Amino acid sequence: FGDRRGSAGSVMTFFPFEGARAGHLGAGQVVLTQYAVPHGALAFWEARLIEAEAPHVARETLFGEERLVARDPDGLLFALVEADADGREGWVTDEIGPPHAVLGFQGATLAIAEGAEDTQALLTGPLGYRVADETALGQGRLVRHVSAGGAAGVIDLHIDPNLSPGLEGAGSVHHIAFSVPDQATQAAVRAAVAAMGQGVTQRIDRQYFHAIYFRTPSGILFEVATDEPGFDVDEPIDGLGGALMLPPQHEPRRARIEAVLPPLEAV
Repeated sequence: FGDRRGSAGSVMTFFPFEGARAGHLGAGQVVLTQYAVPHGALAFWEARLIEAEAPHVARETLFGEERLVARDPDGLLFALVEADADGREGWVTDEIGPPHAVLGFQGATLAIAEGAEDTQALLTGPLGYRVADETALGQGRLVRHVSAGGAAGVIDLHIDPNLSPGLEGAGSVHHIAFSVPDQATQAAVRAAVAAMGQGVTQRIDRQYFHAIYFRTPSGILFEVATDEPGFDVDEPIDGLGGALMLPPQHEPRRARIEAVLPPLEAV
């Protein structure tokens, strides 16, 4: 799922494993996905989420930002954050107009029990973030990191040695992806990560982007993906999301793949 162009900073991928065991949020995981909405949109979304019977809908203020926190039907924790205009166009429907439309990601919150310094070094080094603020949270602390890019540029580290480990499953996040414009930039990031002693994969061709992966000392899987070539490499922008598109290596398995995918309804 993403915006109409599948832009970096908007794409959330779900793995449809029906009957999967429930995950447990904890250390070594992305524990909160933050979405940006325009200022003044929270009342609309609060009413909409309550009407949809979303569990645990609650308002809060953090780092001077108003936000609405809730869970999806699988237990995935997310927040809608009132954010300053950044030039992005929201996803508009008959029911959701520009004043309320989701703009894309605001950022993410990562929970860490160990390896905090090394994880912060990866963020502030190869990935180009800077520490912007800090506040107490429970027995630990929450450290805000922001990138120079602006949109979708927030990483909050919840650092607490007392956090119990997370368990991967339904309602948990498998990995978090960071965007770079091209393969040359990606190669520079890969070299910098490797120079810090981190194991990192070779570049992998994902048809719509190229990706590298590495696991932080705190146990969280990071992906660095290129903006190029984009989701319109095999279909026009206006047609995105209208059909199941497969990379060439998977096309011979189309019938088998379609048979096991749950049906989607357009809304």
